[in-house]
Amino acid sequence: MKSTLSLRVAIMAGLSAGLAGWLFSQTPAPQAEAQKGAPKGFAPDPNARPNAVEHIKVHGKSLEGNLLGDSPDRDVFVYLPPSYQTNRNQRYPVVYLLHGYGLNAEAYLAAFGIPTRVDKDIAAGTSKEMILVNPDAFNKYNGSMYSSSPTNGDWETFITQELVAYIDSHYRTLATRESRGLGGHSMGGYGTWRLAMKYPQVYSSIYAMSSCCLMNNPQPPGAGRGAAAPAAAKQAAADKGGDKGGKGAAKGGRGGGFGNVQFAEAAAWSSNPKKPPLFFDQPTEDGKFNPAVAAKWVANSPLAMVDQYLGSLKTLKAIAMDVGLQDTLAGSNQQFDAILTQFDIAHTYETYEGDHTNHVKDRFEQKVLPFFTANLSFAPVKSHTKPAKP
Repeated sequence: MKSTLSLRVAIMAGLSAGLAGWLFSQTPAPQAEAQKGAPKGFAPDPNARPNAVEHIKVHGKSLEGNLLGDSPDRDVFVYLPPSYQTNRNQRYPVVYLLHGYGLNAEAYLAAFGIPTRVDKDIAAGTSKEMILVNPDAFNKYNGSMYSSSPTNGDWETFITQELVAYIDSHYRTLATRESRGLGGHSMGGYGTWRLAMKYPQVYSSIYAMSSCCLMNNPQPPGAGRGAAAPAAAKQAAADKGGDKGGKGAAKGGRGGGFGNVQFAEAAAWSSNPKKPPLFFDQPTEDGKFNPAVAAKWVANSPLAMVDQYLGSLKTLKAIAMDVGLQDTLAGSNQQFDAILTQFDIAHTYETYEGDHTNHVKDRFEQKVLPFFTANLSFAPVKSHTKPAKP
């Protein structure tokens, strides 16, 4: 379970960069109608059903005043099934999909094959009609980790309460836990475990793909393979005066590189509102290791959290997880499968021949959609749980 900060940064950067390269090679050349703010190289599928995906903004009151200065008005992409516009009396289950680190929600539409492959599967009868919601959690450091802190903003409340309340009040949903699912890839897989454990009253079924960050265990400099050289001073210089300086600063919730992962994690897990301009502590700063900060990172690791939330996980109707055998995250996912088995948490765990990125679209189509088709309720039911608070 032990990993050094430098190794984690290298893995996360490599995975994100790999996904970006793979994704952009799979999509057509940019076209005039491409959404403003889409990553370079991404364009909508020209053969997609018109109006299959709505691009909306959802205001997160819980994200107001975050110390990163990120906008609380978040891009959200909502896939509406083929019959949504014609069958005005029908209501649909909803699956919330969480994107990975380094890319935004719009890019993950292509990664998941939304809307084209989903439409195809519905027409073929291998998937039932459902609403799919992709919220954008790309922030100043390229990913919120779906975690709450004064630095980041309260992403947990935004995703599990405010976003759910907005979707249920603006779309024809089956607004009960039994008809609500949660899934994600990489950082989104981490978010799936985190939110499902902490908010089991919101979702009934979850699917985590190639989850990252299952164990976050920074080590002192010189331990193991060594810790990353502190870069906080450079980042602070880049951040002075807002987003005008430095390669590390991402502008307007877009841009930046893949080298910000340690800052994203620190903003999420070791916030320090009294420490401008970064507003976070790092496990190692100025060559000195701070075990109290490192302990915060460990405490935010699903492998460390799971035994605190056994009751929550046991209330879920269905749990599934997968990872490629050649994925650098295979070991931690295997450990998580083992600990779920040890605690008698019913779940499905699958491995496949592949790395972190090369079968995302296939797995989503062939495994994730059928999973939610089999486990969500597609008819109104009387829920025995309280609805998500607005």
